[in-house]
Amino acid sequence: MGKETGFLELDRQDRSYEAPTERLEHYKEFVVPHDPQALRGQASRCMNCGIPYCHNGCPVNNIIPDWNHLVYEGNWKQALVNLHSTNNFPEFTGRVCPAPCEAACTLNIVDQPVTIKSIECAIVDKGWQEGWIVPHPPEKKTGKSVAVVGSGPAGMACAQQLARAGHSVTLFEKSDRIGGLLRYGIPDFKMEKHLINRRAAQMEAEGVSIRTSTEVGVDISMKTLKENFDAVVLSGGAEDARTLDIPGSEMSGVRLAMEFLTQQNKRNAGDSEERAAPRGTLVATDKHVIVIGGGDTGSDCVGTSNRQGAASVTQIEIMPRPPEKEDKMMTWPHWPLKLRTSSSHEEGVERDWAILTKRVVGENGKVTGLECVRLEWQGREMKEVPGSEFTLKADLILLAMGFVGARKGGMLDQAGVEYDPRGNVLADTRSYKTSEDNVWACGDMRRGQSLVVWAIREGRQCARSVDEALMGASDLPE
Repeated sequence: MGKETGFLELDRQDRSYEAPTERLEHYKEFVVPHDPQALRGQASRCMNCGIPYCHNGCPVNNIIPDWNHLVYEGNWKQALVNLHSTNNFPEFTGRVCPAPCEAACTLNIVDQPVTIKSIECAIVDKGWQEGWIVPHPPEKKTGKSVAVVGSGPAGMACAQQLARAGHSVTLFEKSDRIGGLLRYGIPDFKMEKHLINRRAAQMEAEGVSIRTSTEVGVDISMKTLKENFDAVVLSGGAEDARTLDIPGSEMSGVRLAMEFLTQQNKRNAGDSEERAAPRGTLVATDKHVIVIGGGDTGSDCVGTSNRQGAASVTQIEIMPRPPEKEDKMMTWPHWPLKLRTSSSHEEGVERDWAILTKRVVGENGKVTGLECVRLEWQGREMKEVPGSEFTLKADLILLAMGFVGARKGGMLDQAGVEYDPRGNVLADTRSYKTSEDNVWACGDMRRGQSLVVWAIREGRQCARSVDEALMGASDLPE
């Protein structure tokens, strides 16, 4: 461990933020990192537990106590090697992962977990600053070829691992830039996109061929891929968004969150309005915005709406308000259900829970309000509270209610793969093989909507399975 008494001498001190009045003026990241000495102190708090629950709390099984110790000793370069041994893209997870590792930290029993996420981010950021992160092309090629379809974190991780194993990898992406929801779903103020660009450059230097603006199933058929590649990996995400099936929801002021967020990210990238918004500009400026859905995507809509100058922002959720604090003896080391307030919430929003939407109100096809009713939850059963009906003023209603699975048709129909009961592509977590020969699936397309860190884990494990199938054995990490 870094320092035997570190956790006794120092309290948890995480990264700070720019003031809301300052950060609402731009779309850049606004986290203020630790200074090196403060970070060394935070790393010293790690107790190197006999059973490090943070390992299993982290989906990629980061070797967290080891790199905490290395940071405390000032051995940043070896800490980076350790970090990269389990995670291809720690600068992504160090920014947007909710940090289940910290929930599992032993010190979290007393609400003082190690600042694992901040330390992880600092290690990889220093690695880029110092020039330690370079391409790792294979020493020799295998002569085998793999098509990876979908360039979110699962596809990126899978492609990079397979290229490093010596295979000729082509990464297909239907959008104009790679990254999936990292690129067009997560706002720039949470993760700037140059982070994806430099990883893409690293991957290309390692031998990955990246083909953007190419939709498999439309621009190129699955049949062609299967004929021209030794293996095909489906990593296209869970893009089938849950919609609002109530009267009035067909009005133009009711829009999917991803359309709203994607447009702003494209503007930030310098795209023209015609390219950013081919179906028409969608902005919250001077509008009363209702965000339906209480998760991260809803929070991202709140932050983006405030930056666009919304007149008001209200976020509603069908589930009851979570408790302010969890019962640690009942939940630790698992991820707890509790009230979470994001940086976007702190910038200004009205939040409400246990709300059921009933009807979108409008005039001449234009949204003017949203009729709702309050709910009473009894276990998993919900009942409308008599006489609790109310109407929220609304000009724009953003649907951030999650995803129901992979987008059907096109590629998946051509692939002929089977689905699990939830509508995801059927494949297990050992082989990641689908029902079709030489076709694998990983990430949200296989498991349903999930975290970036789970996508990276699945991409890495899928790559090992593909490598093993092509070569008979694999040296890639499990």
